Amino acid sequence: MVGTALIGMYAKFGLVDVARLVFDGMGIKNSISWNTMTDGYMINGKVEHAFKMFDEMPERDAISWTALIGGFVKRGQFEQASEWFLRMQLSGVKPDYVTLIAVLAACADLGTLGLGLWVNRLIMKQEFKDNIKINNSLIDMYARCGCIEFSFQVFDKMPERTVVSWNSIIVGFAINGHAEEALEFFTLMLKEGFKPDRVSFMGALTACSHAGLVDKGLRIFHNMKKVHGIPYRNEHYSCLVDLYSRAGKLEDALDIIKKMPMKPNEVVLGSLLAACRTRGNISLAERLMKYLSKLDPGGDSNYVLLANIYAAVGKWDGANRTRKKMKALGILKTPGFSSIEIDCDSHEFVAGDKSHVETKCVYRMLELLSFELKVSGYVPEDMLSESYEHD
Repeated sequence: MVGTALIGMYAKFGLVDVARLVFDGMGIKNSISWNTMTDGYMINGKVEHAFKMFDEMPERDAISWTALIGGFVKRGQFEQASEWFLRMQLSGVKPDYVTLIAVLAACADLGTLGLGLWVNRLIMKQEFKDNIKINNSLIDMYARCGCIEFSFQVFDKMPERTVVSWNSIIVGFAINGHAEEALEFFTLMLKEGFKPDRVSFMGALTACSHAGLVDKGLRIFHNMKKVHGIPYRNEHYSCLVDLYSRAGKLEDALDIIKKMPMKPNEVVLGSLLAACRTRGNISLAERLMKYLSKLDPGGDSNYVLLANIYAAVGKWDGANRTRKKMKALGILKTPGFSSIEIDCDSHEFVAGDKSHVETKCVYRMLELLSFELKVSGYVPEDMLSESYEHD
């Protein structure tokens, strides 16, 4: 229908209100029209309008649910995506392969292995088990959840593979610390005639960085452009800087940054700043911070890292000066959090957190565990140090 096509076009250009006028002016609306309008609201960030449209639908199908689930994934709201997928299951609507790819992406980001395993079982029961895109998503999900063995099982059983399949397993091995396997699969990919892309090289360079293979990493970096004709991007220079930094060659890393044909971003500079902490190089950290404060003036992580670098070498005046500057600029430290998955649901906690709905139960369990530890003979370290002082 022309009307539905117009809704999609206006929504993609950000004119969602015009899209709604077209929708309201349509004499006959089918499920595609309703789904397109719902998706239009989601991609333009009007979530409440999307909910209202979804609730008013005369009939909801897999595409209707996927419009919300996929929309949340694109917006980085992965918990909401998982929640709506579970609601979809309760509604009895059967998901399609697009739905499953979206929810696997949410599982990968949240690290919710339990839900990911459940989705995998669901896939095996349906006709999607040989779908290349779904298998690629499974490889990525398992790798990012730390289960690289499961990633390999999926990859190994695939009847057909694409470059994305190879990239997923190469990057998966690399980020899980299996550098040798990552480089082995990178070589095997080339032998089987697949043309590597920028992601393939990022995986190989990451593997070299983690394994301390500087010379091999440099060869791969140079071959990327010289042999394969792939232009370098900021992320590849970031890998190269990290390669030198982890090997303790900070000046070489800085030289790479100076010679970059494009302006280095905060990821490239932040990688070297992190290495300055490991090596205790304060002078270089201070120089880098001047650039980082311009690139990311409101970012808290770099200031916190610089303060920690000062503190690590006992320069408390520098650490205090950095914290005062953060306060003057109105920059607040983002609190770190821990998360745990229970029954396919992710729970997050910060230090001293009492905002969780089950706070009382959590603290009661902690008290019980503490009591059982004492009964078993455990003595806290602070009590041990006190007894030694008295002795």
